[in-house]
Amino acid sequence: MREGARAQAAIEVLEDFERSKRPAKLCLKDWGRRARYAGAKDRAAVSGLVLDALRHKSSISHAMQDISARALVLGVLGRVWGKSAEQIDGVFAGDDHAPAVLTAAEKQGLANDIADAPDWVRADIPQLFWPGFERAYADKAFDEAHGFAARATLDLRVNPLRGAPDKSFAALAKIDATPSDILHFGARIAAPEPGARTAHVESLPAFNKGGIEVQDFGSQIAAACAGLTGGEQVLDFCAGGGGKTLGFASAMQNSGQIFAWDAEPRRLMAIWDRLKRAGVRNVQVRSPKDGGNLDDLTGKMDVVFVDAPCTGTGTWRRRPDTKWRLSQAQLERRMGEQDEVLRAAAQYVRPGGRLVYVTCSVLPEENEDRIAKFLADNAAFSTVDTAKLAAKSGALTEAGKALMANVRQKNGALRLSPFSTDTDGFFIAAMEKAA
Repeated sequence: MREGARAQAAIEVLEDFERSKRPAKLCLKDWGRRARYAGAKDRAAVSGLVLDALRHKSSISHAMQDISARALVLGVLGRVWGKSAEQIDGVFAGDDHAPAVLTAAEKQGLANDIADAPDWVRADIPQLFWPGFERAYADKAFDEAHGFAARATLDLRVNPLRGAPDKSFAALAKIDATPSDILHFGARIAAPEPGARTAHVESLPAFNKGGIEVQDFGSQIAAACAGLTGGEQVLDFCAGGGGKTLGFASAMQNSGQIFAWDAEPRRLMAIWDRLKRAGVRNVQVRSPKDGGNLDDLTGKMDVVFVDAPCTGTGTWRRRPDTKWRLSQAQLERRMGEQDEVLRAAAQYVRPGGRLVYVTCSVLPEENEDRIAKFLADNAAFSTVDTAKLAAKSGALTEAGKALMANVRQKNGALRLSPFSTDTDGFFIAAMEKAA
């Protein structure tokens, strides 16, 4: 496909996204089925256009004075990817499969200065959630919010349970992954340039042998905040696909016992294969579908880890479509679920044990407010320094420990973000139950 045809395809995918109300990735997948002539680079370019359009939707629409799919794609080409109006016209002109050349109004839109636009417009987040960003970040709210409009890196975790980490790091070097400076077992592939493909990690033998996992650095840090060193009894209360469960097993060197549970059995579908591939031997999966329950664990767990359901605001770099469909009603529903999951999980913590609460959200309504409510209702629990627990795990380098000290909140919790930690957005709070 020529560049103009890729732009037209992106316009059509965005129109489908608005019309069908489906996730952007499903719309891209359907386009890919229809466009069998499109190669891997074509698909990467179209996907990049679509997702960048959604990452920068409000600022582009404001500048172009147009909310159409065409305006968004033109805005990406000109305002985000840096092409001039003349370059864009040169790509479109004479190509029957390309969009029409630019109008005078569109050329002006590409040049418009939006410095006077409201902060949430320039930061590309919904106005509804701007007060939450101001609460969370105060005078850094714009920079923090704007960080979620960037492309995301591809982060990886080397699994020491599958042999010498050096071999896995050497394999990753072949696809331009570099070791992390904040995590001993982390590696990172830079965000791709516009139109470029992301490295295919799954093609590496080391990946298929379980020596490498795909996991955002923020998620790896969250797992480290359980403070596990080996021999503990751990309940992963919202285990899902098992990403953090695998991290726990690695930190514990397959000692102790981890119970992986999720109230939604379908979320556990991937966990068995992942555990086997990673060489994990200390995990017992309990699924409601198989009649499994947790009654025998009441009051016995050293650590109960709650990766709570949330709005996912911290993943907006990777799933930019979701920020434009998030509503106040959805937020309030998640808040209710978070209160319930904290209440349910707390019963399994032994005296002197810890409850670790995590969301991939940066909104205080889902984080500080939920912790405050829980503590008000559960006098036996009190907050502890989460950064110290992360350091105890051994997962962090000295630079990583210093970074966690910088993002430590007043209540001892941690708030991670693309701007402050170069990770997805996470909130992590640890609480200890009185002995």
